[in-house]
This record gives sequence, structure tokens and C-alpha cells, in this order.
Amino acid sequence: MPNEALPLAAVNAMDEAAFVASFGDIAEHSPWVATAAFAQHPFADHEAMVAAFHAAIERAPHEAQLALLCEHPDLAGRAKIAELAPESQNEQTGAGLDRLTAEEFAVFTELNTAYRARHGIPFIRAVKGSTKDQIIAAFRERLPNAPETEFATALGQVKRIIRFRLEDRVAP
Repeated sequence: MPNEALPLAAVNAMDEAAFVASFGDIAEHSPWVATAAFAQHPFADHEAMVAAFHAAIERAPHEAQLALLCEHPDLAGRAKIAELAPESQNEQTGAGLDRLTAEEFAVFTELNTAYRARHGIPFIRAVKGSTKDQIIAAFRERLPNAPETEFATALGQVKRIIRFRLEDRVAP
């Protein structure tokens, strides 16, 4: 993850290989999203770049969308912490999910398990700017939803995550 945001001109000067090398991790372990977004390159502005990533997800077949969702880690899951993308680690840390009490960890574990059992995907929320209490409330609010509703909601949350990550990496 670069320390300084790249100017859009530098992004537009990249060939496909450099673009995917720089942005292939924007969508959790799914470089195909960056490859598809590159088809809209060069980008007129920052919003056009975000839109290209979003369109890549929207146009993907259901199976690819499902695979993308399943690449996302459980929130507050300790078992896969070493496998988290650096930005996922930072986002979860920023929400305090690395500092849970034993009781809070048990609540997250129970909610993650129930959500996966009901919906077949991990609970996905763009946690940047959220507190652990807000995340738990969202879990409880979304858990009873229909699986189709949650699939669409999860894709929307992935798009929010991508927007946040691109805002961090590419200067407006």
C-alpha cells in the first residue's frame, strides 16, 4: 500500500501490468476486478476510476461476484489475521476489532457463524469510520434479511470499500 496517493496522470500512464500490480489488491484477493477496470482506462477523473471498478463488479457473472464476496475475511476473525490484506487489517484495527474483550469476540464469532450459515457469504461492511458497536448493530439488523438481499448489500459494501481504498491511493 503506497504511503502517498498517486496522481491520476501517473495512473493513466500505466500499462495494464503496472495497473494490476498497483491496484490488483483493491478488491480483496481478486485482481480480476482491476484487470476489468483497466478496460475503462484512461480515466477522465477520480470518479471515473471508481466507476470502472464498480462496473467491473456489476458486470461480472454471479459466480465471480460470489467468489469476490467469499474472499472477504470475517470481521474480528483471528484465525486468518495473517492472510488479511494490509488494508483489511488497517480497517479492522481502525474500528477497534483487534481490541475486543473476550465477550465481544464471542459475540462477533457467533454473529459471523450465524450470518455465514444463513447467507453463505461472510458479513461484509465497509468498517472505515465505524465503531465495533455500530458493526454489531449492523450485523443484527442484516442477519434476518433474505440471502438475495444480503448478496446485493454485500456487493454494495464491497464497492464502498473499493471507493475508500481508491481515495487513499489515488489523488483526486
